[in-house]
Amino acid sequence: MKTILSLFFSLFTFVLFSQDVAILKYKGGGDWYSNPTALPNLVKYCNDNINTNINESIQTVEAGSTDIFQFPLLHMTGHGNVFFSDDDAKNLRNYLISGGFLHIDDNYGMEPYITKELKKVFPNNEFIEIPKDHKIFNSAFEFPKGLPKIHEHDGKAPQALGIFHDSRLVLLFTFESDLGDGWEDQEVHNDPEDVREKALKMGANIVKYAFEN
Repeated sequence: MKTILSLFFSLFTFVLFSQDVAILKYKGGGDWYSNPTALPNLVKYCNDNINTNINESIQTVEAGSTDIFQFPLLHMTGHGNVFFSDDDAKNLRNYLISGGFLHIDDNYGMEPYITKELKKVFPNNEFIEIPKDHKIFNSAFEFPKGLPKIHEHDGKAPQALGIFHDSRLVLLFTFESDLGDGWEDQEVHNDPEDVREKALKMGANIVKYAFEN
């Protein structure tokens, strides 16, 4: 027991003081690997603009692995099905309540699946729309109107939804925005430069918030 506790607290300390991000791999057949240039571009933008020192070689970690405790920020995306086993859900919950942060960016079509699976992680919590004056909208750059719209899909307004634990935002779900598409190389979606800049600035806010809270 002592060895297990010692390992846990050493991992927890690393979460608190490291500056690294990873892509979360999940089961269910959804394309967790979509937007391959997105996170590397965001990391470079953060290192260049908000004084971070993030490893630009992005790792992938599985939901059920203790490797997730090495990263203060996990990024998850995709278009389709998501499945968390009971062990995945328990591991993710321990990670989040121990100081970790998960950003889930719906790449279109992910919402019904992730909403269902997150009930395994936080059975007593519902998504809460994050108010526009929350710190995540001004941690590095000002977004007084809240989450920016990057890609049109169903013509709906973008939503920043969150799960809080002990008053701390531990999970951010960005819906009807598609930040990751705006982070990708310009030629992938041919987004105008001002749209990509908005996406990258909002991404930098998420990174800064996750590292500091």
